[in-house]
Amino acid sequence: MSHPLIFPMAAQVALAAWLYVLLTVVRAPAIWGIGRLPDGGNPWARFEPRISANLRNQFEWPLFFYVACVLLIMRSDTSTATLALAWIFVIGRVLHSLVQVLTTNVRLRGVVFTINFVAVLGLWAIVVFTGTPE
Repeated sequence: MSHPLIFPMAAQVALAAWLYVLLTVVRAPAIWGIGRLPDGGNPWARFEPRISANLRNQFEWPLFFYVACVLLIMRSDTSTATLALAWIFVIGRVLHSLVQVLTTNVRLRGVVFTINFVAVLGLWAIVVFTGTPE
Protein backbone atom coordinates (compact mmCIF):
# COMPACT_ATOMS: atom_id res chain seq x y z
CA MET A 1 0.00 0.00 0.00
CA SER A 2 1.23 3.51 -0.82
CA HIS A 3 2.16 5.99 1.85
CA PRO A 4 -0.66 8.56 2.22
CA LEU A 5 1.71 11.46 1.40
CA ILE A 6 2.08 10.08 -2.13
CA PHE A 7 -1.44 11.30 -2.95
CA PRO A 8 -0.94 15.04 -2.26
CA MET A 9 2.43 14.79 -4.01
CA ALA A 10 0.74 13.20 -7.03
CA ALA A 11 -1.94 15.90 -6.96
CA GLN A 12 0.78 18.57 -7.10
CA VAL A 13 2.37 16.78 -10.07
CA ALA A 14 -1.07 16.62 -11.72
CA LEU A 15 -1.45 20.39 -11.25
CA ALA A 16 1.87 20.99 -13.01
CA ALA A 17 0.88 18.59 -15.80
CA TRP A 18 -2.46 20.37 -16.20
CA LEU A 19 -0.64 23.71 -16.50
CA TYR A 20 1.56 22.25 -19.27
CA VAL A 21 -1.57 21.15 -21.14
CA LEU A 22 -3.21 24.54 -20.60
CA LEU A 23 -0.09 26.37 -21.79
CA THR A 24 0.00 24.21 -24.93
CA VAL A 25 -3.64 25.00 -25.65
CA VAL A 26 -3.27 28.78 -25.22
CA ARG A 27 -0.16 28.77 -27.40
CA ALA A 28 -1.84 26.74 -30.18
CA PRO A 29 -3.10 29.76 -32.15
CA ALA A 30 0.37 31.34 -32.23
CA ILE A 31 2.34 28.13 -32.76
CA TRP A 32 0.10 25.97 -34.96
CA GLY A 33 -2.51 28.45 -36.12
CA ILE A 34 -5.27 26.45 -34.43
CA GLY A 35 -7.99 28.73 -33.11
CA ARG A 36 -6.65 31.99 -34.53
CA LEU A 37 -8.95 34.96 -34.63
CA PRO A 38 -10.06 36.20 -38.08
CA ASP A 39 -7.38 38.91 -37.84
CA GLY A 40 -4.71 36.25 -37.14
CA GLY A 41 -4.45 37.06 -33.43
CA ASN A 42 -4.40 34.68 -30.50
CA PRO A 43 -7.61 34.89 -28.43
CA TRP A 44 -5.70 33.55 -25.40
CA ALA A 45 -2.66 35.82 -25.65
CA ARG A 46 -3.34 37.64 -22.38
CA PHE A 47 -3.39 34.32 -20.45
CA GLU A 48 -0.19 32.85 -21.89
CA PRO A 49 2.26 34.89 -19.77
CA ARG A 50 0.23 34.23 -16.60
CA ILE A 51 0.09 30.48 -17.20
CA SER A 52 3.78 30.42 -18.10
CA ALA A 53 4.68 32.31 -14.90
CA ASN A 54 2.49 30.02 -12.81
CA LEU A 55 4.09 26.94 -14.34
CA ARG A 56 7.54 28.30 -13.43
CA ASN A 57 6.22 28.82 -9.89
CA GLN A 58 5.51 25.07 -9.68
CA PHE A 59 9.27 24.45 -9.59
CA GLU A 60 10.08 26.96 -6.86
CA TRP A 61 8.35 26.68 -3.46
CA PRO A 62 6.86 23.22 -4.21
CA LEU A 63 10.41 21.83 -4.23
CA PHE A 64 10.48 22.29 -0.45
CA PHE A 65 7.10 20.52 -0.23
CA TYR A 66 8.41 17.48 -2.10
CA VAL A 67 11.58 17.24 -0.03
CA ALA A 68 9.66 17.51 3.26
CA CYS A 69 7.22 14.82 2.07
CA VAL A 70 10.02 12.45 1.06
CA LEU A 71 11.70 12.89 4.43
CA LEU A 72 8.40 12.27 6.20
CA ILE A 73 7.72 9.20 4.05
CA MET A 74 11.15 7.87 4.99
CA ARG A 75 10.13 8.25 8.64
CA SER A 76 6.75 6.60 7.99
CA ASP A 77 5.00 9.69 9.34
CA THR A 78 1.27 9.37 8.74
CA SER A 79 0.11 11.82 11.39
CA THR A 80 -3.07 13.79 10.88
CA ALA A 81 -1.10 17.06 11.07
CA THR A 82 1.31 15.95 8.35
CA LEU A 83 -1.44 14.82 5.99
CA ALA A 84 -3.55 17.92 6.67
CA LEU A 85 -0.63 20.26 5.95
CA ALA A 86 0.21 18.39 2.73
CA TRP A 87 -3.37 18.68 1.46
CA ILE A 88 -3.61 22.32 2.57
CA PHE A 89 -0.48 22.99 0.51
CA VAL A 90 -1.97 21.35 -2.60
CA ILE A 91 -5.32 23.12 -2.23
CA GLY A 92 -3.44 26.38 -1.71
CA ARG A 93 -1.42 25.76 -4.89
CA VAL A 94 -4.58 25.15 -6.89
CA LEU A 95 -6.10 28.38 -5.52
CA HIS A 96 -2.85 30.24 -6.22
CA SER A 97 -2.86 28.97 -9.80
CA LEU A 98 -6.47 30.01 -10.33
CA VAL A 99 -5.81 33.49 -8.96
CA GLN A 100 -2.59 33.96 -10.96
CA VAL A 101 -4.03 32.68 -14.24
CA LEU A 102 -7.51 34.19 -14.08
CA THR A 103 -6.82 37.56 -12.42
CA THR A 104 -4.20 40.25 -12.17
CA ASN A 105 -4.84 40.73 -8.45
CA VAL A 106 -1.34 40.54 -6.99
CA ARG A 107 -2.54 41.27 -3.45
CA LEU A 108 -4.96 38.32 -3.50
CA ARG A 109 -2.29 36.12 -5.04
CA GLY A 110 0.02 37.00 -2.16
CA VAL A 111 -2.64 36.15 0.41
CA VAL A 112 -3.33 32.80 -1.27
CA PHE A 113 0.40 32.06 -1.56
CA THR A 114 0.66 32.49 2.20
CA ILE A 115 -1.46 29.34 2.59
CA ASN A 116 1.15 27.34 0.67
CA PHE A 117 4.04 29.00 2.43
CA VAL A 118 2.75 28.32 5.93
CA ALA A 119 1.78 24.73 5.11
CA VAL A 120 5.31 23.91 3.93
CA LEU A 121 6.83 25.63 6.94
CA GLY A 122 4.56 23.44 9.06
CA LEU A 123 5.76 20.31 7.27
CA TRP A 124 9.35 21.34 7.84
CA ALA A 125 8.64 22.02 11.52
CA ILE A 126 7.41 18.42 11.76
CA VAL A 127 10.56 17.20 9.97
CA VAL A 128 12.87 19.16 12.25
CA PHE A 129 11.15 19.02 15.62
CA THR A 130 9.58 15.58 15.80
CA GLY A 131 11.42 12.34 16.21
CA THR A 132 11.08 9.16 14.27
CA PRO A 133 7.96 7.25 15.33
CA GLU A 134 8.75 4.19 17.47
